[in-house]
Amino acid sequence: MKRPKLKKASKRVSCSQRYKIQKKVRDHHKKLKKLEGKKGGGKRTKKDLGVPNSAPFKEEVLREAETRKLKVEEEKEKRKQEKTDERAKRKKERDAPRSESENPKAKKARMDTDEKEASKKSVVKTYTKQFLCSEINKVIDQSDVILEVLDARDPLGYRCPQLEEAVLTRPGNKKLLLVLTKIDLVPQENVEKWIQCLEKEFPVVAFKASTQLVDKTVQAKKQRFPDSLLDKSRASLAFGNTCLLALLESYRATSNPEGTLKVGVVGFPNVGKSSVVNTMKGLRVCNAGVKRGITKCMQDVFIQKNLKLYDSPGIVASPSNPPASMALRSLQVEEGEEKALEAVRTLLKQCDKVQVMLQYNLPDYRNSLEFITLLAKKRGYLMKGGVANMEQSATTFLDDWTGAKLSYHCRVEGLSLPPYLSETVVTENKKGLNLIKLQTGNEETRQGVKYPNKASSISLISKGPTAGLLSPTNVVQKPVPIPREEVKEIEELDRESGPVEDTKDVQKTDNKNKSNKVQFQSVPVGTSPNNDAYDFNTDFQ
Repeated sequence: MKRPKLKKASKRVSCSQRYKIQKKVRDHHKKLKKLEGKKGGGKRTKKDLGVPNSAPFKEEVLREAETRKLKVEEEKEKRKQEKTDERAKRKKERDAPRSESENPKAKKARMDTDEKEASKKSVVKTYTKQFLCSEINKVIDQSDVILEVLDARDPLGYRCPQLEEAVLTRPGNKKLLLVLTKIDLVPQENVEKWIQCLEKEFPVVAFKASTQLVDKTVQAKKQRFPDSLLDKSRASLAFGNTCLLALLESYRATSNPEGTLKVGVVGFPNVGKSSVVNTMKGLRVCNAGVKRGITKCMQDVFIQKNLKLYDSPGIVASPSNPPASMALRSLQVEEGEEKALEAVRTLLKQCDKVQVMLQYNLPDYRNSLEFITLLAKKRGYLMKGGVANMEQSATTFLDDWTGAKLSYHCRVEGLSLPPYLSETVVTENKKGLNLIKLQTGNEETRQGVKYPNKASSISLISKGPTAGLLSPTNVVQKPVPIPREEVKEIEELDRESGPVEDTKDVQKTDNKNKSNKVQFQSVPVGTSPNNDAYDFNTDFQ
């Protein structure tokens, strides 16, 4: 730019522009060096000086060097020939005709298909409700102590009377403990009241699982970093695992000091069974996540040398339960038996509208459909053309309620002992357990956990204990519905063909109709005596 009152333009350049030019020059020089290196112009070959004339025995030295060079070339040629012969031999073997049984590719393909079919069959078996019931029964039979995992947000709703009765009636003097998980999502007063209420029936362990556990390889990598860089967030902290471990160790020392204590972890889907096992182990050994029904079969994990934990699939909820209980504790949405929108509708009916609006930061809504639409727009769940993705919005709402994210609580009510429990059964179940150590451990857990405010937690109406199916015979598989298109086709074929009857059969039916003719009586209409009433027997002949 030419400045006024000056003959020449200034050569000053901004620093950023100067640095850019310098960088471009450096890059250009680097590129040129690379190209020279590829062409071979950069490396200078050393010139062979040879043998000087003044050296003694010059001719003999040159002769030896020549013979050595010839030998090296002969060896190279020999190796080259061997490689070509080997290649030709392999090609000949490969091109030779073979039968299908001897062909390795055919064998491999056949084995792959067999494995796929076997895996498909196994998958079909694991997904049936009968298989899940048999796996839960297997866990109960093989365990000495049963941990029934309950969600602290609705402990009464996550209790299964059929499971508790089955554990107490099985032979072997099995102990039943209640593990109250997700206590960091419930107000402190509510947690303390529920522990006091449930302790009248079974020993209760307050527990908060860690959701940030990783496998061995990732843990080994994290050990290289200092403690200041490690994750110490609210989700990574765990409480109650030391208390539960000490309780199980003390019981093993009194009941079976030399043997292995087997502990089964049971409960409804997505209550936190696998997370409890992972927290006890300190590693991610069982697959856990927000999605319900991930665990499909029994899995055993050694916590210590003499302590083994069994992870189990979720209890199958009975269809006779209320809709709200089925929406939270069954796999109807995942199995396609119920739509996610219907489950959302039932859950919203059980909650206070103002609390839900404040929790999700949404305006007033008229119905569940409008609520799902507003939530989809708020979270950005939009399809092509800006249309709200209702299905994704509904599934995320359900995941918030079943996963370890949303804070809600149920009111504590005075409970009476169920019919399968008595004072003697309660005292017998508590024998051998160090209850003083359990109380001190629960007190430490309650002091360490950070609880939410009661005003920011949604109050839910509990529907009481949820009935479960434990025996595979009680599970009724629903018949597969015929598609509408097939039904229409069948009806059209029936109309076109029509009912084909024999003439003899028609005559027989006519005779029967004549003999079994219905006699109708005339009923007078109106109040006048000379009323012309219609008589079927007299008028119709």
